Amino acid sequence: MTTPSPDLDLVRSLEERALNAWPAQQSALCGGWLLRLSEGYTKRANSANPLHPTADFAEMLRLVEDFYARHGLPPIFRITPLATAGATEALEQAGYRMVDPTLLMTMPLAAADRPAHDVLIQPTATPEWSNGFTQANRVPLAAQAAHERMLAAITMPAAFATLMDQGRPVAYGLAVAENGMVGLFDIVVAPEARQRGAATRLVNGLLGWGKTQGANSAYLQVTATNLAATALYRKLGFNTFYHYHYWIRS
Repeated sequence: MTTPSPDLDLVRSLEERALNAWPAQQSALCGGWLLRLSEGYTKRANSANPLHPTADFAEMLRLVEDFYARHGLPPIFRITPLATAGATEALEQAGYRMVDPTLLMTMPLAAADRPAHDVLIQPTATPEWSNGFTQANRVPLAAQAAHERMLAAITMPAAFATLMDQGRPVAYGLAVAENGMVGLFDIVVAPEARQRGAATRLVNGLLGWGKTQGANSAYLQVTATNLAATALYRKLGFNTFYHYHYWIRS
């Protein structure tokens, strides 16, 4: 049975929201592709992303490679359903390989309240949140300054959440609201607190915050190989809307 193609207008609106929610330090719009730069921290913020692709992909491939070479970074393509037809075949022929297949999952927010016990939500990344998150998520020391600058660049309403357990912070997450939707990012639980419902409590707290911002649906991005996380999100009501993946030099 063939999987139906997703609504590209809705894909584009989700892509725009996600790009706003995780801003790059610098960007350039070329041939309908958004080329993002953030000192090499995360592929998401240092990759070429299709939005309204108009250029021939062979020309775009050359342009992207030249662009990232000038900035001392490897070229990375993030291929979504918006990419030009034949892009993946062209990348494979050019010596690239696919990595990190990822799911974009969505869910409607029901009218019922979601409990948010012990979830502390703040509008900015406090030093306590940043320090706890970088430790729990093992952000390399060399990347922490870039991470801080990216968080500070978020322009949409944001929620930096900390889950407290017996007075101790055990989980962290970020939500960003825009135009009726809330996106969840960087849900991380300290190793000693895993498999005890912490992620569910944290996500519910962020979804509840999203509703206070006027959101009627939610989205998130999760690596397809993270089976524990995808199972949790499906249990909470999320379903896969589309897939994307990265292409890097072999």
